[in-house]
Amino acid sequence: MKRLGILSLFVVLVVGFVFVWNRSYEAGLEDAYVPLEKQSQTLEIPSEKGVFERSKYALDYANMPIDENHERSLKTYYDKRAYHGAPPSIPHEVLDERSMGGATCLKCHENGGYVAKWKAYAPVTPHPDKVNCRQCHVPEHSNTLFRGTNFEKVKAPAVGILNKALRSSPPVIPHQIQLRENCLACHAGPSAPKEIRVSHPERVNCRQCHALNNKEVTDIGIFIRK
Repeated sequence: MKRLGILSLFVVLVVGFVFVWNRSYEAGLEDAYVPLEKQSQTLEIPSEKGVFERSKYALDYANMPIDENHERSLKTYYDKRAYHGAPPSIPHEVLDERSMGGATCLKCHENGGYVAKWKAYAPVTPHPDKVNCRQCHVPEHSNTLFRGTNFEKVKAPAVGILNKALRSSPPVIPHQIQLRENCLACHAGPSAPKEIRVSHPERVNCRQCHALNNKEVTDIGIFIRK
């Protein structure tokens, strides 16, 4: 009787081992599966965030008359920067020195418009979500340097044929797009520098035709200009 019990236990263990091994083998033959989190229908590329935020004004920009007596140029655009790519300085007095920026600066610079006090159009900021404006933008206190320096500004990117692969090609984007993803903020409307004001603001998907530049092309462009 004892021998029969031992034999029965051995049979049960063998059957159990075969069953577990068979299940494990079958599971190993199945394709790997990683459960996916529920995603939205549209995929957002971080570097493209903000590109279309001003697109709702595209038709307004297209039909807006240009005030030639108060339009900006690239010279005035770069004169407000210590170097190419630097945040522009504030060319007027700041109403509240202790302001964090958004509560005051965005009143004029969120959507632009003519400011009679300064006889100019307020440039539209391409990043209205960054409300601590004074973190990067500093007011001007004089028109000249406090102390002499041998610092030389880097030449600005080429405009025109030097900024294209072919004569008929769309110009490349000669600058980084970080904090400047909003193309229409600088390239459309009366506050845009006349040399870079786009002729087709209604085509809001700018990156469909205009590709980012790279260092090699930029170096070639600077070499040609020299």
